[in-house]
Amino acid sequence: MAKQAIVVRMDLRMGKGKMCAQVAHASLSAYKEALRKNKKIAEEWEREGMKKIVLKVKNLEELLEYYKKCEEKGIPVSLIRDAGYTQIEPGTITCFGAGPWKDEEVDAVLGNLKLL
Repeated sequence: MAKQAIVVRMDLRMGKGKMCAQVAHASLSAYKEALRKNKKIAEEWEREGMKKIVLKVKNLEELLEYYKKCEEKGIPVSLIRDAGYTQIEPGTITCFGAGPWKDEEVDAVLGNLKLL
């Protein structure tokens, strides 16, 4: 089975709507990366119901640490930078999407993070 994980910074104190928009950007962008990396896994994820989880980290440093770990393990990832039109300065990294990818590989890297 496959899943997608979205990892969000909590130090930015984004409003709920803003955070939802950033998570949506990360989900779609990571999906596109997964299609390029392994179309079979991405299509399997679609057929299985597009399972995803949203996780939280304290700050940018922790977010980048997990992003790099995912990259090192070969999990397709996409880092999201805000355009800066509303609550956040332009270019601020808000979150990243990982996968869809194999459940066990996503869990091996991100499994100790708390759900949002």
